[in-house]
Amino acid sequence: MSTHINAPEGAVSDLVLLPGDPLRAKFIAENFLENAVCYNEVRGMFGFTGTYKGRRVSVQGTGMGQPSMSIYAQELFQFYNVQKAIRIGTAGGVNESVPCRSVILANGACTDSALQTQRFGLNHFAPVPSFELLDKAYNKAKELNLPVVVGPCFSGDRFYDENDSWKFWKKYGVVGIEMEAAELYTLAAEFNRKALAIMTVSNNFVTGEETSAEERQTTFTNMMKLALETIIE
Repeated sequence: MSTHINAPEGAVSDLVLLPGDPLRAKFIAENFLENAVCYNEVRGMFGFTGTYKGRRVSVQGTGMGQPSMSIYAQELFQFYNVQKAIRIGTAGGVNESVPCRSVILANGACTDSALQTQRFGLNHFAPVPSFELLDKAYNKAKELNLPVVVGPCFSGDRFYDENDSWKFWKKYGVVGIEMEAAELYTLAAEFNRKALAIMTVSNNFVTGEETSAEERQTTFTNMMKLALETIIE
C-alpha cells in the first residue's frame, strides 16, 4: 500500500487508465471492464481493476491539477510497478477546428507549472509521450474510424485564468488546454515508463461552446474505448 492508494500487492494492473474524475473511473469500470473490483476509496479517489478483452486493466482517478496527478502517477509507478499509463480527461479547444467532443492525442505538453521549475531550475525539459503509445493510438483511431487531432497541449496550473493565456499558446500551435499531461509525461520519463494523454474537448475557448458536467463524466466514450484498445496492444 502507498499513502494515497490503499491497494494490496497485486491489486493494480501494470496497465492503468488515469481519469481525473473518480466518477469517470467508476463509469469505466462499470461499463467497459468485466469483473471489476474496487481497490481504492481513499479520499474518494476510486481505483478499479477488471479485464478488457481478456487483458487485466486498472483505472485510477487522479484528481484535478498537476500536484494531484503527481501524487497518483508517482505512487503507481514507484509502488505498484505500473508500466503503461494513459490519461483520459478533458481539454479546452483553442481553435475553431477543434470543436467540442473532438479527441486530442497530446504529442507534447507545454506547461507553466512550478513542479518543472523545482526539478529543472533554469533548464527546460520537454514533456512528451511514449511514441509507441502515440503511434498505437493514432493507428487504432484510424481503424475505429475515429477522427483525432494530434498536437501539443498546454498543462496549466490555473483553471480560472483571467489572463486568457490560451490566446498565447494558440499562437504556438497548441490545440488544447488542460491541467495534468505535462506532469504525467515527466514522471513517466523519470521512471522509464510509457505514458500518453488522450483528451476530449469539453469546451472551446474561441467559439464559447461547452458540454455539461454529466456529459464530461459519462458520455465521452470514444476516448475511453480508444485508450483501452491502445493500452492492451
